[in-house]
Amino acid sequence: MSREMLHHFRWAFIVTALGLALGAVLGWRMTGTVSGTATVFFICTVLAILEISLSFDNAIVNANKLKDMTPEWQQRFLTWGILIAVFGMRIVFPLAIVAIAANIGPIAAMSLAWTEPQEYSRIMHDAHLPIAAFGGTFLMMVGLTYFFNEEKDVHWVGWIEAHMARFATIRGVEIAFVLLLILGFSRVIGGPEGVLFFKSAIYGLLTFLLVEVLGGLLDSSQKMLEGAAKGGLGAFLYLEVLDASFSFDGVIGAFALTQNLFIIAIGLGIGAMYVRSMTIALVRQGTLQQYRYLEHGAFYAILILSVIMYTQSLVHIPEVITGLGGVTLIGLSLWSSVRWNRANGNAEAHQHA
Repeated sequence: MSREMLHHFRWAFIVTALGLALGAVLGWRMTGTVSGTATVFFICTVLAILEISLSFDNAIVNANKLKDMTPEWQQRFLTWGILIAVFGMRIVFPLAIVAIAANIGPIAAMSLAWTEPQEYSRIMHDAHLPIAAFGGTFLMMVGLTYFFNEEKDVHWVGWIEAHMARFATIRGVEIAFVLLLILGFSRVIGGPEGVLFFKSAIYGLLTFLLVEVLGGLLDSSQKMLEGAAKGGLGAFLYLEVLDASFSFDGVIGAFALTQNLFIIAIGLGIGAMYVRSMTIALVRQGTLQQYRYLEHGAFYAILILSVIMYTQSLVHIPEVITGLGGVTLIGLSLWSSVRWNRANGNAEAHQHA
């Protein structure tokens, strides 16, 4: 790993050391044994790896948006954004879900997480359906908007992407597609749960459209006031909602390993820091420009993740499948990019000779 790359990950390494040390202290306080401490330490490590594997595509999509932002906003995303990601999504969000579902206050939810972790975990799992519907819809719109773009002229899976780019001339085609899926899944689920799925998915769709509109308004007004490059406050807002949608699956899935909210926050927080650092590294190193199909792989992974989140409303799908699916798609897109670079690099060399 180069010195410059190490520089991008220095805070991730620091947070890893502090987080694992805190996990070990927490393990000792909870169990009072070396084996118990080692178990907590191990769970924190596994959760961090789980978060990185589930959110690797998130880093690439973030980088795609972040490359158009000013260095100032890039830095704000790394600092403010990580606070929102770790404390907001990994601590406040689960507490808010339990507080709303159990109709209790946030202090009572915190007490429940500490004194009755199994009951806390049960409430979180019961809330999985609306969370999956909301997050899945938002992510599906993110993925489809990338492919349903008439200006998109670089295709990885040509026979699919060329048709999607062609159909992009029809206004709202991706919204119509998502609405049909929402209707289909809500009918298959049926009953009160089907209605809950439908409502939550519609809220996810509305949130995406609202963030798009609000982001455009914020960025255009900021550009007029400050003369800033595109991608300021509006893009920051979009990235935070996107990160939240990616986090839903990881937060819920973490309860399969432990019911302790604080262990989950440590493990996922470490992983979130690596995702942030990875995003910045991708932008600063110009990786997306070097590997032309890398973005495609990430957006395909997002679409797969959104479908998995929908399907989880019917059957349980292990998180390892979700993580490996995304990593595999990104790996294939990277391999295709390397092959394209070799072939076209040789062609360019012959042209210049």
